[in-house]
Formats: sequence, C-alpha cells, structure tokens
Amino acid sequence: MGKKIVIALGGNALGNNLPEQMAAVKETAKAIADLIEEGHEVVISHGNGPQVGMINLAMGELAKADPDNPVAPLSVCVAMSQGYIGYDLQNALREELLNRGINKPVSSIITQMRVDPDDEAFKNPTKPIGRFMTREEADEMIRDRGYDVMEDAGRGYRRVVASPKPVEIVEIETVRSLINDGQVVIAAGGGGIPVYAQGNHLKGAAAVVDKDFGSSLLAREIDADWLIILTAVENVAVNYGKPNQENLSELTPEQAQVYIEEGQFAPGSMLPKVEAAVEFAQSGEGRQSLITLLEKARDGINGKTGTVIHNSKN
Repeated sequence: MGKKIVIALGGNALGNNLPEQMAAVKETAKAIADLIEEGHEVVISHGNGPQVGMINLAMGELAKADPDNPVAPLSVCVAMSQGYIGYDLQNALREELLNRGINKPVSSIITQMRVDPDDEAFKNPTKPIGRFMTREEADEMIRDRGYDVMEDAGRGYRRVVASPKPVEIVEIETVRSLINDGQVVIAAGGGGIPVYAQGNHLKGAAAVVDKDFGSSLLAREIDADWLIILTAVENVAVNYGKPNQENLSELTPEQAQVYIEEGQFAPGSMLPKVEAAVEFAQSGEGRQSLITLLEKARDGINGKTGTVIHNSKN
C-alpha cells in the first residue's frame, strides 16, 4: 500500500549553481518518480543554502553599484530561491513522469513560514548559506560586510544567519488541497520564507529556516507516514570520519539524544537532520523518518539501507 511521503532534498540534489542545478534535478526527478511509480503520495521540500547565499550576495553587489537599489531583504532572497528551484524541479519531474506515462500535475507553492520574533536563534546565527570559503575569504567577508562566518563540518568557511524554528506554514491549506486533488506538490522550499505575524500583516524576517525543521512541520501538518531527509551520506554515523566510525541502520529518539549530547552530529550539518527526523517520528503513531542518499530513497523505504528513526513507543 502506498505511503504519504515528504521528501526533503539536500544541496547535493540541487547543485551549487545554475548549470549544476539543471543537471542535478534530472537525476533527482528520477528518484522521486520511482517512488510515485510505486504508488506513494509524494510531497517535496528542498534546501536553498548555496542558492540563497548566491542571490543575497548578488543583490548586495547590485546595491553597492547603484545606491538607488536597496539591498534585497533575506526573506525576499529566500522567495527568489523558492521560485527558481521550484521551476527547475517541477519541470524536470513533470517530464520524467510523462516519460513514464504518468500524467500528474506538479506545482510549486511559494510558501511562507511563520517564526517567533523572540526566538533565541536571532541572537545566535548558525545556519550556513552561500558557497564555501577559505579562511582568508571569510576574514574579508567579516571585515567588509560585517557578516557572521563559521567553519562548516571541516569543508571550509561559510556565512551563517539566524535559523529560527518554524511555527506555522501559512499556505498549508493550499498544499493540502493540491495533495487531496492527487497533485505532486513542492512546498516549504528553503525551509519556507520566514515571516513574523503583525496582526493580519506578514513581515519578512532576516533569517533562513532550516529546511529539515520546515520539512518536519510540513510532514506533520499533512499527516505524512514518512519524512525522508536526503543528504550526502547513505547512513547517519557516530564517530564520523574516525577509524571506529559506526553506521546506524536505525535510531530511537532516546538513542539519538545520547548521541546529540555526546556531540556526535555536526551543527548546521547532520545535527538538524537528526533532530528534525526525531521530531517527526515522535509526533504520531506509525510515523517514521529516513535519512539517506537520494538514489537510495526507495531502498530505504523498503528497509534495505539508510538510517530509520522510529518512536520506540510505536
């Protein structure tokens, strides 16, 4: 029997620039179409770390060259990234489905995510965006732009911004309606456009919501059976990169908490994935999360690979 699945695509499924993205989404579409072909109901979310950083940097350069052009707020940059990533994804997936004789509409929803203006995250930026930099480039960014920068999981330095937890998906009723109509929906891209509620007005926030937490909320709100978080590794591991590395095939919330307290998972990398996966698995009976490679998603659902996070009480 088919399951309702939210697939959270990581950066490796999208590439780091426009040419890479156009190539990457073709392979991504094949993996998603495999699940749809098996009878699963699929909703797609995606990250935007490299893309939103690229857009923000470009808009900053534009403003610097022309003082009459104000710098685009980070929330607007998130909206831009949702639009062009969704455009590529929906076209690639539509084409792949039609090639298989599957006639299903695919659409992207520009999705706003309400956040709490008092969230402590605004005082402690942790979300990496943009490209990887050398130490010298990072120092230059700090000096010239006043940005926050941190080392990212041994791969170089990146700009970091506030990453508040999502509270409410503003367009959730639209998403549900399209799902109920049998359509394939791309929603909550880049974690959703972060907004504050000011009465009936929604004001953009200077932040990027982590896509894994946005995807977890999306999965809960549509009553999904599975949350699949796709990343650059086949399994979650402890002692990662060390001689005693251990790949995990399953994980309970209790075990995950022990590993989190031991500092096993890198902040801004595997840590939010595990936390978001646990959050979904704990949210209802029978709900499970899977963390694995894009091309292993189908095998993971069938219990052949990946790390499955399940509530020990289920």
